[in-house]
Amino acid sequence: MFKHVKQLQYTVRVAEPNPGLANLLLEQFGGPQGELAAACRYFTQGLGDDDPGRKDMLLDIATEELSHLEIIGTLVGMLNKGAKGELAEGTENEAELYRSMTANGNDSHITSLLYGGGPALTNSAGVPWTAAYIDTIGEPTADLRSNIAAEARAKIIYERLINVTDDPGVKDALAFLMTREAAHQMSFEKALQSIRNNFPPGKLPPVEEYTNKYYNMSQGGEVRGSWNSDKHFEYVEDPQPAVDGGDGLADVKLSSTQKTLLKAMAKRTESDPATDSLTGAELGMGKKKV
Repeated sequence: MFKHVKQLQYTVRVAEPNPGLANLLLEQFGGPQGELAAACRYFTQGLGDDDPGRKDMLLDIATEELSHLEIIGTLVGMLNKGAKGELAEGTENEAELYRSMTANGNDSHITSLLYGGGPALTNSAGVPWTAAYIDTIGEPTADLRSNIAAEARAKIIYERLINVTDDPGVKDALAFLMTREAAHQMSFEKALQSIRNNFPPGKLPPVEEYTNKYYNMSQGGEVRGSWNSDKHFEYVEDPQPAVDGGDGLADVKLSSTQKTLLKAMAKRTESDPATDSLTGAELGMGKKKV
């Protein structure tokens, strides 16, 4: 059961309308790293988790992300207040109104025209929100790692948004949201570490023969570190196909009928290396058949 509290989780103060900035903030409203995506990601994980502590944490954070969605949506609405009234009432000269909405090359005119200045479930480029942003897979050790990365990405987006505005109230609210991303990241890391057998993810063990091998798959500029050190890995300097000792060729067992049909198809579609027909591209270049 949900109960909405009319006051925001954090007080929002906006110095003046700024449709362009409002449009950029939509990235955290309806974008892949935004608050709606985060809320849905953690709700789906929490509802399916059987561990009481993890379930409680996930639902708490999911609910907080909805409160952050409310903060971002409120910021977008307040930053669009001036354009919203001017557009609705037609009080400004047409050219001036259009110029104010497209100042500095932003796309805020799309937000204003299509959504009346309100927060839209799109990212800052106008791409609609999609459930494809939710990457819950139902395995806590994998989902928690994904959550840690998601919070890190969201924090970076907030940093970038803070850097493009000089509005002190907006900066203040964005700094709060950015900080909460770091707090959630820590909670997810602690939750992951509380699972004693958290690596590798899942139940099945890796194939032992390949678990601690590092294959040097690109030649030139090799750098050695803990990620490929002899302490943690068997470093294979020049891996040759196939590392399993086979010939590296694909093979499938077919019935005699299937083999016959495949041979017939190969014969029908085989290429002739001696053919050198004049192509349309060559005709376009003015070449003629010899």
